[in-house]
Amino acid sequence: QVQLVESGGGLVQAGGSLRLSCAVSGLSGSYYYPVGWFRQTPGNERDFVAVVNWNERYYDDSLKGRFTISRDEDKNTVYLQMNSLKPEDTAVYYCAATPIFRDSNDYRRATSYDYWGQGTQVTVSS
Repeated sequence: QVQLVESGGGLVQAGGSLRLSCAVSGLSGSYYYPVGWFRQTPGNERDFVAVVNWNERYYDDSLKGRFTISRDEDKNTVYLQMNSLKPEDTAVYYCAATPIFRDSNDYRRATSYDYWGQGTQVTVSS
């Protein structure tokens, strides 16, 4: 059974930092499969944040420079380091994985992923 478990969310003041973790289990070879981060606010669709695929990393252009995605292969865990947080970063953050390799641009779409975590709330106060 494939499981993705996010952790690390919480309440932080604007300008602060958080590191989210996504522990992946049950997916053979998951240490190299694409794993992405998305975020969602009430009433809106899930928006792409970042993805790591092998050694390639892609970001939403608006977040590049503040957010960094990384992977610990030994722990089958993907991290999202978020710096200089802003109130507009407030959302539920989800990680997602897929065993299917696609064109890199496809990973920006939530429909490209087969497995999702339960989400972790990030709240940035002004």
